[in-house]
Amino acid sequence: MRRNLVYLTYMAVLITFAVVIHTVEAALPLPMPVPGVRLGLANIITLLTIVLYGWRSGLLVAVLRTLLGSFFSGTFLSFGFWLSLSGGVLSCLVMALGILFVKRGAISLLSVSVLGAAAHNLGQVAAASLIVANFTLLRGYFPLLLLLAVPTGIFTGLAAHYLEGITRRVLYQAGGAGVAR
Repeated sequence: MRRNLVYLTYMAVLITFAVVIHTVEAALPLPMPVPGVRLGLANIITLLTIVLYGWRSGLLVAVLRTLLGSFFSGTFLSFGFWLSLSGGVLSCLVMALGILFVKRGAISLLSVSVLGAAAHNLGQVAAASLIVANFTLLRGYFPLLLLLAVPTGIFTGLAAHYLEGITRRVLYQAGGAGVAR
């Protein structure tokens, strides 16, 4: 019972962090060379959740951060909401698969993050293509987004790697809370 309560508490904290980051990042006008590009800072929390608690918990963070973040920013069910949701879900699933390779020592957490950034862009462009019924976006816009996924993925991967060490120490001192090893 206590372990479940500790897990729920940490999940609430992770979801809160993800929602705040998502909302703040959506409100900041960042000078990016390509329209619609963001750093994807909330993906740090999704990746950290996958590493600590598994893909189901990561998916919960990704979906709830999009739902709640869109409520707070006033974009619920808008075009941007669907792009964010599709990108977040696909990114989470790809990163969860990537973690399996990390556990085998085949790739690093940075690689998983870059794959997640690329998947996020693919999910967004695919959703946009479906919504506007124009699939040339995949051919024209997606390659440019892939180039930008590398530096943003590296940044979020480094942040997730750093936070993983800190978070594991905190969780260990708190009794583990069901953290995956």
